[in-house]
Amino acid sequence: MAETIDPVDEKGVQDAVAAALSGAEPLEIVGGGTKRALGHPVAASRTLSLRALSGIVSYEPEELVVTAKPGTPLAELEAALAERNQCLAFEPPDWRGLLGSAGEQTIGGVVAANLSGPRRLRAGAARDHFLGARIVTGRAETVKIGGKVVKNVTGYDLCKLVAGSYGTLAVLTEITLKTLPAAEKTRTILLFGQDHAGAQAALTEALHSPTDVSAAAYLPDDVARRSGVGYVADAKASVTAVRIEGPGPSVEARCAALRELLGKHGAVEELHFHNSRKFWDEIGDVSAFAGEDDPVWRVSVPPASAPGIVDAVRTEIDCEFFADWGGGLVWLRVPGDVEDAGASVVRSAIREAGGHATLVQATEAMRRRVAVFQPQPKALAALSARIKDGYDPAHVLNPGRMTARAGEGD
Repeated sequence: MAETIDPVDEKGVQDAVAAALSGAEPLEIVGGGTKRALGHPVAASRTLSLRALSGIVSYEPEELVVTAKPGTPLAELEAALAERNQCLAFEPPDWRGLLGSAGEQTIGGVVAANLSGPRRLRAGAARDHFLGARIVTGRAETVKIGGKVVKNVTGYDLCKLVAGSYGTLAVLTEITLKTLPAAEKTRTILLFGQDHAGAQAALTEALHSPTDVSAAAYLPDDVARRSGVGYVADAKASVTAVRIEGPGPSVEARCAALRELLGKHGAVEELHFHNSRKFWDEIGDVSAFAGEDDPVWRVSVPPASAPGIVDAVRTEIDCEFFADWGGGLVWLRVPGDVEDAGASVVRSAIREAGGHATLVQATEAMRRRVAVFQPQPKALAALSARIKDGYDPAHVLNPGRMTARAGEGD
């Protein structure tokens, strides 16, 4: 049983990392523990828990800035923002169902994994809203990065480097994020019965229109039937969906324009606030593929290439899929008996078009055998290794999380 260290402040985190350095005993960094199954299994005998580093440090709604400790439950932070009619615009998803994990997800875990939901195509990724932080590096040094304003001149943008590093570069002890006003009204236009190529054409047309779409997705009929939204499940057909958000009169006008635009492609329906929110939560949370042990891939590709890539994969593997981010993010679920979780087929299919594929859900044994993250070109892998060595030269922070074997640029 791994020993768990529970520091209550930044000094405790620094002391824990210093002890790990002196004893050559690597640490697994966790917050709520809901994302431990992301990436390769960590090779560490001790766990550094950030659960006690919780709470909102400061919130300046007039400045659209909030600072919180990494163990702050995401639900607590979002509730505080909602009281002032604000939100985290990158729409962090909840993958607990997909990963089969329990507990509360924390803001530190969201930022460390750079998780973003359906609004990413308009609002950007989590790292684009990550303004500043306090961190403890693998050298046991406390460092302040970024700031509390959107524009700051601090040399390299280290926030973007730390976000998405899965705790392999530094331990977050304080996080500052940009907030934005929540939408007054939300509507979703549904188009029924398109194949993937036809849906992609419709999504592209909608995204290129002046209607300012905030989310766009495609669900084949077998995936759409699993939705908890009646309009979607009961249609018994594929669903192409686009979301409009903003002030009431503007949303009404833009929805009318979209209904006319998409109505040329087939039958359309409209979801209002609650059903719309539930639908997009399902998309971001990958609810259609939750509750199963089969491998699930998160594939980012040029949207126009997505239908051909999916066809290439399905020629080799009988898999399920749906698309988010205007078609540029494809979720694939492959049968559990495929020897390499479909890695060779999926990565071969995206090679020509470009992009990357991440194995999000798989058994621990499979995550030990297969490269979970897209293999980097030699030069980029060497750069990543140098960055890792700069932040964490002894590799005491989450060793092995981002590579198949600990110590290889992880």
